[in-house]
Amino acid sequence: MIKLNGEVTDRENFFQGADPFELIEKYGSPLYIYNERILRQRVREMKNLVSYENFRVNFSAKANSNIAFLQIVKDEGIDVDAMSPGEIEAELMAGFKPENILYISNNVSEEEMQYAINKGIKTSVDSLSQLEQYGRLNPGGKVAVRFNPGVGAGHHKKVITGGKETKFGVNEEYIPQVKEILEKYSLTLIGINQHIGSLFMDGGSYIEGAKNLINIAKHFEDLEFIDLGGGFGIPYKKQYGEERLNLSGLGEKLSEFIEAFVSEYGKKLIFKIEPGRYISAECGLLLGQVHAVKMNGDEKYIGTDLGFNVLARPMMYDSFHGIEVYTKRENPEKVTEIASIVGNICETGDIIAGKRELPVIHEGDIIGVLDAGAYGMVMSSNYNNRLRPAEVFIRENGEVKLVRKRDNIEDLLKNYISL
Repeated sequence: MIKLNGEVTDRENFFQGADPFELIEKYGSPLYIYNERILRQRVREMKNLVSYENFRVNFSAKANSNIAFLQIVKDEGIDVDAMSPGEIEAELMAGFKPENILYISNNVSEEEMQYAINKGIKTSVDSLSQLEQYGRLNPGGKVAVRFNPGVGAGHHKKVITGGKETKFGVNEEYIPQVKEILEKYSLTLIGINQHIGSLFMDGGSYIEGAKNLINIAKHFEDLEFIDLGGGFGIPYKKQYGEERLNLSGLGEKLSEFIEAFVSEYGKKLIFKIEPGRYISAECGLLLGQVHAVKMNGDEKYIGTDLGFNVLARPMMYDSFHGIEVYTKRENPEKVTEIASIVGNICETGDIIAGKRELPVIHEGDIIGVLDAGAYGMVMSSNYNNRLRPAEVFIRENGEVKLVRKRDNIEDLLKNYISL
C-alpha cells in the first residue's frame, strides 16, 4: 500500500501500522476509524485549558455518541452533555452517572423533560415557556437556563447559535420573567449556560460571549455552575498549513476573568465548557473506495461509496474535509490534477470534495476523509436505503477493535410493516 499524500496521517501515526485496504476488506466500505491516542490527547488539552481549580469539561455527545467513544471520554475524567433521551441512555450505558450528565433541552415535550427529571439528571431549558413546563413538572426542583449572550460565531449560518438570528437561549432582557417563573414554582436556578456556535478559530468572539454570560450571572445569587459553551474549532485545512486554535492564549484570557468574577461573586462555583468537535473531530477518519472515474465535459469526477448518507457535512454546510489517497498500484503517477470526489447518492449535491488538487486517482484506490470524528457517523442515514458503515477504534497498543457493526439488510427493513 502506498499513501499518495498521507502527510497528515503519517505525522500523527494515525493508522499505527494498520493497512487501510485490510481494514476495508475486514469491516467493509465505507468505514469510520477512530484513534484512541489522539482522542485522549484532545480531551487532556481541553482539561488543561484554564488554571481555575473548579473547572470541568463536558463532552458534547452530539458530535460523537458511539458507546466506546463515550467510555474513553469518561475514562479521561470529564463529564458529558446530552441533547435527547437517546444520548442520555448511551451515556448511562457508557458508565456516566446521572450527576455527570447535563441535559441541554431544546423545545422538548413534557414526556422527554419528565424522563430526564425521573433519571435525576440536571436539566437546562432555553425558553420561558420551557422553564414554565419544567416548573409544572418539577416544582421545587433545581434547573439551569440557557441564555443568549448576544454574540454568535461559526463556520456556517446554520450552526451559529448565539446573537440575533437564532432559535436558542433566553435573551438578557427577560431576566425579570425568569425570576418570576423561578419564584412561581419555587425553583432553584443552579446554573446558566450558553453556546455561541460551532467551529470558531479566533477566540475573540468566545471571550466576548463568555463575558456577557458573566454579566448575566451577576443577576443570580445562588448559582452552582456557569457553562461557557463550546464551539472550539480545529484546522480542517491542515493539509494547506491552516494553524490551530491558540488554546494557550484563549485559556489565559479565560482564567483571568474567571478568577476576577469568582472574587467578586464570593463563591468558587464551577465553570464548565462543552467542546464536542475539538475533542472528537481529529481522532476520526472515514475510508471509502473508488468505483468509477469519469470526465463530464472539462470536469473530472472520482466516484466513490462516500455518499452524503455517510458524511453529511459537506452537503449541509459546504464543509471542507482534507482528502488522502491510498493505492496498491506499483507505479502511481507523480503528478496532481483537479478532480471532484463524489458519492453514490442520487443527488447532484452529493460531493465530498469539489474541484480539489489531488493525486491522480484510479478505480480500486481508497479515499481517506480527514477529521471525520465529529458530526460524521452521528449524522449518517439510510437515505437511498444504503447501509450505514461500521466503526472501529485503533487502540493505544495498535489493536483494531470493532465498536459498531455495519448495517445489514435486516437492520434496514426490520421496522417496516407490510400492508
